[in-house]
Amino acid sequence: MIEPVTIGRATLFNADCADVLAHWPECFSVSAVVTDPPYGIKESAGKAKTRGKLAKAKDYGNDDWDNQPIEADLLQRLIGLGRWQIVFGGNYYPMPAASCWLVWDKVNGDNDFADCELAWTNLPRAVRLKRYMWNGMLREKGAQRGDHPTQKPLEVMKWCIEQLPDDVETILDPFAGSGTTGVAAIQMGKTFIGIEREPKYFEAMCRRIREANGDDAGPLFGEAA
Repeated sequence: MIEPVTIGRATLFNADCADVLAHWPECFSVSAVVTDPPYGIKESAGKAKTRGKLAKAKDYGNDDWDNQPIEADLLQRLIGLGRWQIVFGGNYYPMPAASCWLVWDKVNGDNDFADCELAWTNLPRAVRLKRYMWNGMLREKGAQRGDHPTQKPLEVMKWCIEQLPDDVETILDPFAGSGTTGVAAIQMGKTFIGIEREPKYFEAMCRRIREANGDDAGPLFGEAA
């Protein structure tokens, strides 16, 4: 079994989600899976810094985690761990028919990024829309780009979690990145399980989850105090 890091109400794995799934602890009970898997559009490979009008876009390096989409069977097994499911980029995958898609309108203006991002869900309700500006240097007051090239705004992830039934207690994100889903879950009083294979993003997730928990136990991974 891959040993997780436990921070308050969060259990975090620095591992490939397929490896964690192969040794999934029977004691873990997941209410909902809320995730943003790679779409296979090479957004991680230094793409953002050369996009159209975003000349000042942050350089996140040249990685390979978004070179290929996740195998559809693996994705289905992962999201099947929870009764309720929200999957950003579901339009890139062969998902079942859905009555409720969550639509994030980025209020992008004129550029070559998508105007909206779509999250597939299995929620028995109507389509929902949230407008939240996320256009290069122009974004909602207080919003920050952060540690990951495809990092979602915290308020957008909180909005997603608000769409879930009130009795949801534990949220799993098997493609956790820098942990925005986890921060949202913790701030909303939920328990969180996060899986992220890239060490630099896992470290960012641990730091942010500790901050969300109000944990004052000191720095992790050699960070300065």
